[in-house]
Amino acid sequence: MILKRKNIVLIWLLAGALLVFSMVIVGGITRLSNSGLSMVEWKLIMGAIPPLSEDAWQTTFEKYQQFPEYQKINYEMDLVQFKSIFWWEYIHRTLGRFVGLVFIFPFAFFILRKWLDLNLIRKCLVMFSLGALQGFFGWYMVKSGLVNDPHVSHYRLAIHLITATILFGYILWVMMDLWHRAGRNEDESFNSIRKLSKLLLGLILLQVVYGAFVAGLDAGKAYNTFPLMGDSLVAEGVTAMSPFWKNFTEGLAGVQFVHRYLAYAIVLVVGWIWLKGRKLNLSRGSNSAVVMVIVIVIVQFLLGVLTLINAVPMTLAIMHQLGAMLLFVTSIYLYYQMGRRQV
Repeated sequence: MILKRKNIVLIWLLAGALLVFSMVIVGGITRLSNSGLSMVEWKLIMGAIPPLSEDAWQTTFEKYQQFPEYQKINYEMDLVQFKSIFWWEYIHRTLGRFVGLVFIFPFAFFILRKWLDLNLIRKCLVMFSLGALQGFFGWYMVKSGLVNDPHVSHYRLAIHLITATILFGYILWVMMDLWHRAGRNEDESFNSIRKLSKLLLGLILLQVVYGAFVAGLDAGKAYNTFPLMGDSLVAEGVTAMSPFWKNFTEGLAGVQFVHRYLAYAIVLVVGWIWLKGRKLNLSRGSNSAVVMVIVIVIVQFLLGVLTLINAVPMTLAIMHQLGAMLLFVTSIYLYYQMGRRQV
């Protein structure tokens, strides 16, 4: 690919990645502000236009009043309060539409101009599939809360979030593959650190799932002490449910317990990677990746503790989610670097 064309494609992919990143953060704000069920209709085209008059706002509010969230939880809400939750969900959905446009129209242009080879076209089609799937899961998630029990399923919330996270990571991976020129690292002495980098990436993805569980169940508002859960390392509530496995998927104490101890595991793996890296002749890029992961995991751990002991204030919770995405980015970069020839 000619250098100028490649740079344009890279800018396009970067724009898409940043938009997906923004969607994840705005989605987090939407969840934390309890705004996710404020738009009770799903209109792909007409839904892009918000209410523009007081009559339109009143009509939209009346539609919301017909659903259980208003009737059981927000029955004292007035129109002004409704607008404050409506806008976050509107921005979230509008960003989703904009992501689609940013991907589809330039892609069509690149195809017509024959700027993309077959391999990159296939990768772009995977991106589109993940994006469409993520949008579907968003609708599927919201639908779970428009019922008699006006709470979004934390399972569906986790699926929606992890699909967006994987899409974000995949775009970054394609960008690195397009930009990087170094060949594959065949040095056997790097096998252990490559495996540790892969393990780290897997743990972070699992932690993202449990972060969604904690958010969906409001489990962060239980046991707001650290390092103990109340008076012990393992609170009695962790094993209170039956069958046993439900404690770690539906129990507030059990879900928080897993989220806490996954954080310890991630810190330990990062420390192990650092120790392994000191014994190897790492490239400048790999060294930078290790340092970035160390710095961000420390900051993210501290943010998690502060969010917990302060009973999940919105500002800290948003910063914690931002930290999770940055840690995910740097872990992808680390894994990629450890698989490339050290030059």
